[in-house]
Amino acid sequence: MELRQLRYFVRIVELGSMSRAAAELDMVQSALSQQISRLEGELSTRLLQRTPRGVLPTEAGMAFFREAKLTLRHAEQAARAAQAARLSGSVSVGLAPTTAAVLGLPLMQAMRERYPDVRLHLVEGMSGHLAAQLKARELDLAVLFDPHAGQGAPAPGDRLMDRQPLFTEDIFLITQASRRQRKRLRLADLGDEPLILPTHPHGLRLTLDAAFQRAGIRPQVVMEVDSLSMVMAAVDAGLGSSLQPYAAVHGFPDAQQRFRLSLIDDAQVRRTNLLCSLSEDELSPAALATRVVVVDCAKRLIEGGAWPGTRLWSPNRVHEN
Repeated sequence: MELRQLRYFVRIVELGSMSRAAAELDMVQSALSQQISRLEGELSTRLLQRTPRGVLPTEAGMAFFREAKLTLRHAEQAARAAQAARLSGSVSVGLAPTTAAVLGLPLMQAMRERYPDVRLHLVEGMSGHLAAQLKARELDLAVLFDPHAGQGAPAPGDRLMDRQPLFTEDIFLITQASRRQRKRLRLADLGDEPLILPTHPHGLRLTLDAAFQRAGIRPQVVMEVDSLSMVMAAVDAGLGSSLQPYAAVHGFPDAQQRFRLSLIDDAQVRRTNLLCSLSEDELSPAALATRVVVVDCAKRLIEGGAWPGTRLWSPNRVHEN
């Protein structure tokens, strides 16, 4: 038995007409009649009797009518109580520019849909800066890069927050589209490449520096720029190339015409993204709910193919990064 069947039955009795009830409920009369037949079959009794002037409830139908109206009233009260107590408050989330380029809008849309009374404060910034804000309790949670993935213990201070691996990203050499470039490269191929990279507090820079050091290569860094939009503008202008995840070109509708991407075929260069937050006893209900939404959004984007070069994190890949 479903609430909608109760609503159908109550409206038929109130109007005294199957056709008028069908019109008001915006249903085909045969479909409405079928729903009532199913209800009568489930109750094993006749609820309505047809007359030349319409339909009337039987004795059983009248008893059912009174209880159905009471049930519907209780259901409406339950809905109002749930809406009055629905989640509210505010939560602050930090995203790096490349992460925000893909995850930002879907996260905002999902939060508005699921928790319309929660005020979301999104902060875009470099991973190192976001980590400092999180530790200073200026953010509730943030998606941060882990330059220490696969290298043992977490960095100092990381124990102050909860860390949940989310996904790993491949890194690409991004150049002007006019450049002739192989689809796959190794770090050894980049010794003479003029690179435009973020500065050292940035998680990606730490990952790249460690990878270059292990490979015994001294990269040719011609510019250090802590702005994704300016990095990509410089690459577009031919001032150099950059090492970035695919998300760096996500905001360019004509990315294929403007840029050429070559996958860095080196497991040590892949980037691990962590969902970091204050400890659970410090998080509000709104922040705890938002943490679940972040995970759901990332999973949906990756599994749906909207985030190329990205894979959901798996324990089997811990040592690939």
